[in-house]
Amino acid sequence: MARVLVVDDDHTVREVVVSYLRAHQHDVVEAADGETALRTMRDAPADLVVLDLMLPGIDGLEVCRQLRSTSDVPVIMLTALGEETDRVMGLETGADDYVSKPFSPRELVLRVDSVLRRTGSAPAPQRLVDGDLVVDEGAHVATRDGEVLALTVREFDLLRFLLAHPGTAYSREDLLQHVWGWSIGDHSTVTVHVRRLREKVERDPTRPERLQTVWGVGYRWEAAS
Repeated sequence: MARVLVVDDDHTVREVVVSYLRAHQHDVVEAADGETALRTMRDAPADLVVLDLMLPGIDGLEVCRQLRSTSDVPVIMLTALGEETDRVMGLETGADDYVSKPFSPRELVLRVDSVLRRTGSAPAPQRLVDGDLVVDEGAHVATRDGEVLALTVREFDLLRFLLAHPGTAYSREDLLQHVWGWSIGDHSTVTVHVRRLREKVERDPTRPERLQTVWGVGYRWEAAS
């Protein structure tokens, strides 16, 4: 997974962006100001920086300038300013892309993945294997006994997440946030996706061996022995 640094002084914006990026398997760290961002990059460099233009103290443009003096790390600038000159200044300072507020978190994740691929910083897609079950992230395909499973996008995301974290029990709320990036939502949505996924990956969906219910908690993936 790629390590992404999210820099924004708005806690709500950071929370949403971090949640979506983690749901898409990125390792995310955060900073609320420019000084903390620069210190973080010195101590534990990220693969990409999502950087707000308007920051207290050292603003986003100066953070980008300082990063560019020592690193070619990809930078996506966030800005609430609508003027073209502000966007141009960000790009001229060294930003690789920009997203204007208010923005769609899903669009931002797509921009992050696109910039990582374009700059060669994206980690290689994983191939997760559990017995006769294989999830190929690059091809976005899951197979069982060599047969392609007809999974929806949300079912594929759920299966990929569970295979990557076997043996850990997750509540329905955890799965809503970590898999799909939803901080709120109907927990019954998770129940429905789990039931449908069991029908496709279990030998006997009525007696699941892999996608198990943890009573009072939620669900846990048991890896094949």
